This record gives sequence, structure tokens and C-alpha cells, in this order.
Amino acid sequence: MADIKVRKFVTIVEEILHEGGPPAAHPPKRAAIAAVIENPYAGAYHEDITGLMDDLKPLGVDMAKRLVAALGGDPKVVEGYGKGAIVGEAGELEHGALWHVPGGYSMREVLGGAKAIVPSSKKVGGLGTRIDIPVTHINASYVRSHFDAFEIGIGDAPRRNEIVLVLVMTTGPRVHARVGGLTVDGISAGDGLR
Repeated sequence: MADIKVRKFVTIVEEILHEGGPPAAHPPKRAAIAAVIENPYAGAYHEDITGLMDDLKPLGVDMAKRLVAALGGDPKVVEGYGKGAIVGEAGELEHGALWHVPGGYSMREVLGGAKAIVPSSKKVGGLGTRIDIPVTHINASYVRSHFDAFEIGIGDAPRRNEIVLVLVMTTGPRVHARVGGLTVDGISAGDGLR
């Protein structure tokens, strides 16, 4: 059982009024929260690392709640999500993969049982490394209007022995989404895809 040591949280909220087209009647918001944590496996290879997933669950739930609060406090306004991790240079990519379960399931829990798989990205990098976090609709991955990405990086993280864990939520589609495909109103299968 690892004691999760958080150095800091960073929260970013964007409100998109337009991207060159007409101003949105209801501007969508995109928000990210990042936790910079100490990597308990940094500096050496460890065969058994899966226990950290359970240890990260409370942090994941806390981060998901903080992110909903940053978007106004009502989980019902959230329509898109994604997650990711940046592992410092003394760690390995697999340490970022430990975020898949606690990061994804925490958002599903806080959002009331969202059905779609939570898209993810991860990488190893040094201070200031940026990462694109993919975003899809929370209940149907094929809703094209919600395909998006959120770029995030922190100037002083990750240090060599740290991991930056990221969650992203959005309140709607891209501001000028108009490329067709499955719409939110057309979701019918309830399988997380369509």
C-alpha cells in the first residue's frame, strides 16, 4: 500500500465563445485537473506495480469531484471526458498506465455511471512536457461532435521521480461541431459506443 504524496494540483477551465464562427448561445467549457504525485517506483524496475491502482482510487475520486466543481458543481452538465499521465524520466510508461482504472472509473462514478470508455494518453517526459488528452462523449464513443483533445503541461513537472495525473471533462461538443455522424440525440444502444 503506497502513501500517495501529492505535490500540487493544477486546474484549468476554458470557456469557448467561438472559433471564428458565430458566438455560441451556450459556450461549452473544457476543464482539466492535474495532480503532481511522487512516483513510488521511480529509479528501479519493479515487477509488481498493480497495487498502486487501488491506492490511486481515492485520489481519482477527489480529482473528479474537484473537476465537476470547477465546471459549476453539477455532474449532469458534463458531456465529455478523458484522462492521461506524464511520467518523469526516472519512471517508465507502465507507471502512467496505472492511471487507467482509477482515473477512468472515478469519473464514471462521480458522473453517475457514464458508459463510454474513457480515452487516454500517456508518455514519459521531463519538466514542462505537454500532453494531448483525448476526449469523447461520456455515454457513446462514436458521437463525433465530442471528439476533442485538451493539451496540458506544467512548467515544473514532472520532476524525475514524479507522475502528472490528468482528468479532463467538457460540457458540450466542439463549439462549431458540424461534421455529421452520430448525435447525442441519436444515442440508443446504451453500450458505450452508440
